[in-house]
Amino acid sequence: MEHMVLLLEWWFWGLVAIALMALEIIAAGFMFLGFGIGAAVVAFLLFLGWVGANVSFLTLIFAVCSMIAWLGMRKIFGLRKGQVKVWDKDINDDE
Repeated sequence: MEHMVLLLEWWFWGLVAIALMALEIIAAGFMFLGFGIGAAVVAFLLFLGWVGANVSFLTLIFAVCSMIAWLGMRKIFGLRKGQVKVWDKDINDDE
């Protein structure tokens, strides 16, 4: 149960945010970046002292902020209309 105390520290969430954002460089797709933004928001709120010492509440904030960040990035950076080419004919089809 002692390892759960780390979840209440702002610097721990900050390190998690940095690690997730660095992982995004290796595996692109805006998946880890959304989680990194969520962890950064939790770290910032803990640093300011706006949230208490409730791990469940911190996890909820992390999940909601990560989902909002991911959906926002998908809306901004996602596929644009007409960006995907639809193939009508396969190169292996005989004519």
